[in-house]
Amino acid sequence: MMNSDKERKDKVGAGRPASAFGRIERVPPLLMLLYLGIAGVTVLFVILLAAYVQTRHLSSQGPGLHPFPRYFSLSTIVLLVSSYTLSQAQRLYRQDEVKSLARCLGATLLLGCIFAGLQVLGWRELMTQGVFFTGEASGTYVYLISALHVAHLLGGMVFLLALLLRTLHASRDAVRSLVFIRNPYRRTQLRMLTLYWHFIDGLWVVLFSLFLFLY
Repeated sequence: MMNSDKERKDKVGAGRPASAFGRIERVPPLLMLLYLGIAGVTVLFVILLAAYVQTRHLSSQGPGLHPFPRYFSLSTIVLLVSSYTLSQAQRLYRQDEVKSLARCLGATLLLGCIFAGLQVLGWRELMTQGVFFTGEASGTYVYLISALHVAHLLGGMVFLLALLLRTLHASRDAVRSLVFIRNPYRRTQLRMLTLYWHFIDGLWVVLFSLFLFLY
């Protein structure tokens, strides 16, 4: 038995750090799908932003013709706050604070709803300035890009709502709370939600900065 243990230790590569491919193999399939989805969304928005920049460059209207929608600025603050509240979720999960975790998820969901509402108000503000979806091409891209971002945020909000309902259900009973906390699948779900939400947050900051610079 001792010899077999020694042989395993003496094998080529034993004790060496895992290769990059080996680390990828250990990534949960759902998390890998999320990474691929984020990569796809990134490519989509890079293409749209490149088209917007090109269209804005060729536009006959210079920047600063209309005031930048103030609701877009307010929505940025709200989304940043929601990212902070969600960042507390994993800490609460590790501390077995299921009820506090439910409140944290609920606050994040509420802030997400407020962000979406402020985006709609921002579009209405664009209309009052005479910038319509079917008008100037650069204005069309502002509507399209911001609407696509909201659509991806809504997808995250659906996932957030499902996790919130499960958390609320678990928080009503001590046994269910224990099972919920010890379930590795729930841990993975929370990790995926946090990663996706921070990605959507960072994506909007980039979009907002570009809009602010070129609008």
